[in-house]
Order: sequence, then C-alpha cells, then structure tokens
Amino acid sequence: TASFQTSTIIYDGTYWFCERFLDPRSRMTDQMVQAARSGRQNNAEGSRAAATSSQTELRLLNVARASLEELLLDCEDFLRQRRLPQWAPDSPEARAVRNVPQNYKKDRADQSDLTDLTDRERWALYAPWLESDDPAVRANALICLIHQANFLLDQQIAAAEARFVEEGGYTEQLATARLAERQRKRKRNDQTDQSDQSDQSDVTPQCPRCGSAMVLRTVKTGQNAGKQFW
Repeated sequence: TASFQTSTIIYDGTYWFCERFLDPRSRMTDQMVQAARSGRQNNAEGSRAAATSSQTELRLLNVARASLEELLLDCEDFLRQRRLPQWAPDSPEARAVRNVPQNYKKDRADQSDLTDLTDRERWALYAPWLESDDPAVRANALICLIHQANFLLDQQIAAAEARFVEEGGYTEQLATARLAERQRKRKRNDQTDQSDQSDQSDVTPQCPRCGSAMVLRTVKTGQNAGKQFW
C-alpha cells in the first residue's frame, strides 16, 4: 500500500538520520528507530491480517499510526531542543516534499505513481532532503513524510472500520456462523422438548376418582425405591 511504502522511506530515513546526527548508544536513537520500525512492520502485518480478521487489522494499523505519531514528536523535539527551524505546513520547502508524488505522476506520460517504483527508486526522489548534510532539512522532511503516512493510515483505518462493521473478516465470520449454529441447535432442542412434553401429556392417565390428570412420582424409600407410579 502507499502508506506502507511511505513508512519504508520513513524507517530508512530515520535510521540514517540517527546514525548521522545522534549518539547511536542514546535512548533517543533507540526510541526513534524502533518507532519508525513499528510504523512500518505493524502496517504490513495489519494488511496481511485483513484477510482473516478485521479486528486484528484495525489493532495493528492503529499501533502503526501511534508509532509514527511518537516519531513525529521526536523529530519536532530534535528541532526545538537544538533551536533549529521547523517548516510551516504551507512553506515552499514543505510543499516541495509533499508534492513529490504529484509531480512524479504529472511528469509521467503513463500516469504511473510512486507505488510502481522500487524502494530505491522512491528513495531517490526524496534523497535531496533525506540525504542532506543539514540535520534540520532531514528532520523536517521526515516530519512531512510522517504527516503523509498518517493521512494515508487514517484512510485505511476508516475503511477497515467500515468493513468490520459491515461484514468482519474471516475470523469474525466464523464466530458469527458458530453463534448461528448454536442458536439453531438450541431452537431444535426446544422444539424436541416441547414435542416430548406434548407426547407425555397424551399418555398421562386421569384420576379414576376426580378425573384430573395424574402426576408421575418416584418411590424414594423402601423395597420399591426408584420405581415410578401415578
């Protein structure tokens, strides 16, 4: 998916950003790389889970979304704590990164988009920013890409929620089928019980003294214990 491909660029860009500008042994490096990795891996796992369980798909996509949100805050913290500028959303720099997919498609006669490219080809389109010697440029480019990935994930999550409400995945369909089968068996057993009760009422003798229906009892003590009588 487009969100997974964007998450791949973010993961690679974060790894090399931390390798270049942060202490590799620092807690922040570990957290940023792990957040970027989680955003990518849970996205992929969520897409694979879609065929079997919509509930699992939703959970994994939301984990991916939360991980990228955490990475976004780390990038913003990096800029703020070093007193480096953060691009405004409508700045020329931010628009240039944001418009890479549109510009690529516009320049293609066949109207193909970034999803048709290899990972290396997609990376090359963002390399002017993600391979910059200026840490502020790299961090800001990552922020732009994270916003794009989150936008795409929000659309995926909304679509998955709609599918889950409407029909669920394979696992949910099995659960529904099991419940339906239980209800069918319960209804059949209820009908059998009612039939048995009806049959029993047909053979219940009447009291020879008053004419009322007699009641079946079981002897509890004595030599006839366990035997039944009217």
